[in-house]
Amino acid sequence: MNLYDLAYLFALIGSTPYWLLRPSARRKVAAALQDKPRRDGDAPTIMIHAVSLGEINATRTLIDKLRVVMPGIHFVVSSTTDTGLARATDLYAQQSDITLIRYPLDFSWEVTRTLEAVRPDVVALMELEVWPNFMRICSQRQIPVVLINARLTETSFNRYRRLGPITRKMFGRLTAVCAQEKSYADRLLALGASPSRTRITGTMKFDTSPVATSIPGDLQLASEVGLDPFNEPIWVCGSTGPGEELIILERYRAILGRFPRLRLVIVPRKPERFDEVAGLIVQHRFYVIRRSRAARFSAGPIPPVILGDTVGELKKFYSLASIVFVGRSLVDLGQRQAGSDMIEPAALGKPVIVGPHTGNFAEPMRCFKAADAMLIVKDAAELEQAVAVLLSTPQQAADIGRRAQQVVRENQGATVRNGQIVYDILIDRILPPEAPSINPQAEAIATAAIADESPGAPSPIALPARPAATPSAPGNDNGPLPRPSPIPPPPARTLRGTTIADDLPLPPPDFIVPHDPPKPNT
Repeated sequence: MNLYDLAYLFALIGSTPYWLLRPSARRKVAAALQDKPRRDGDAPTIMIHAVSLGEINATRTLIDKLRVVMPGIHFVVSSTTDTGLARATDLYAQQSDITLIRYPLDFSWEVTRTLEAVRPDVVALMELEVWPNFMRICSQRQIPVVLINARLTETSFNRYRRLGPITRKMFGRLTAVCAQEKSYADRLLALGASPSRTRITGTMKFDTSPVATSIPGDLQLASEVGLDPFNEPIWVCGSTGPGEELIILERYRAILGRFPRLRLVIVPRKPERFDEVAGLIVQHRFYVIRRSRAARFSAGPIPPVILGDTVGELKKFYSLASIVFVGRSLVDLGQRQAGSDMIEPAALGKPVIVGPHTGNFAEPMRCFKAADAMLIVKDAAELEQAVAVLLSTPQQAADIGRRAQQVVRENQGATVRNGQIVYDILIDRILPPEAPSINPQAEAIATAAIADESPGAPSPIALPARPAATPSAPGNDNGPLPRPSPIPPPPARTLRGTTIADDLPLPPPDFIVPHDPPKPNT
């Protein structure tokens, strides 16, 4: 037990009334302390930690890209929140090359037990989630930790800065940092991240939503809940937070006076609020159709409100929309809930409205605002006005949607850049030190895709020295993992039974970034 463990214990004891009185908090604590499933086999393994639902969605493209360059690789996907774990289960539960776990509490014994169970070669942390015991123990075990899609708000920066040497040591142990934008990179550098290992690679949020005009299954969903996207306008309010549904319902009733055929869909961000929002709809004298029940209804003078009370169908509702409002942005819910994903509806070419609180999507919003591709409203009155204007001017609404879709298209590629860095570090980790470089020409092309090699640009990520070549004794989990056998001769190369193509062992053509990534200025 160390000082961090003691501090965590005091905090846990001090918060006992909170998590004893809240069943959801008790479940999270109990689940985090449960045994983790042990990974079978000895395939090269990447552990990817994503805090919640949005970050879990961003792992899909990253995993798909890494599978292409290294078939047979194993993944461990962890999350902290119930919604994140539920989404991870939906995406990956049936995939044999992925192990799902709840991220451990940062007690040293919990971290050790988790790492011994899943045995990662590389850990990729999404956005932030840097904890002192986890970083210390990974460093002791010589497990590289990469911070990808990194973002650090001003509020979080000030909190970390108060910890002084603890923070500098923790961030200094990161093998690489892939920041979404310059302001985040500057803050991470100020906290101790290594300048030679920090890059600006853009936000992976743009890659989670393929540019499209529709989503498979959207029309079936429309039929099941009684929507007719070809003959009636549909206003979808997605990822709404407390206080926003009240505003939406009041403004919807006002708008119905001018647009009586307008349909409303509300999809709350958190599943635990579904019943609450259903009751709120009824209180406002609307008939409610819950997606989970898909009850039939008869047409009346006031159309029923659709409540999206399932997980994983928001994008289908967006696909049916004429206008989209993205929630947790109109009401100030605090820094941790400042905005929801507006990129999903933008990628579908929808005219999108957001409120003023979008701090968690600062970089995407900067791009949308620069292209005049999104409507930003300050309050309830402006929300009503924006919806009415878009309904009255369909050509303007279509133009906004097209510009938003183009912004998404132009800013995609961060997943490729982050994936390349993770892959390079994985290869450096698992190749024997005496092994020759694999296809140096392809290696150089891939490196150039990550770092702009024009004069004055930073050099590629400076990887730390490899561990000693001597493998750990069998069954000894306190040192580096055993080195794989030397690579057999062409045409096929294998590492722990995983085949790597001989002619292009790094990225295939679609993995090479076709343009220079944003230039860091650190």
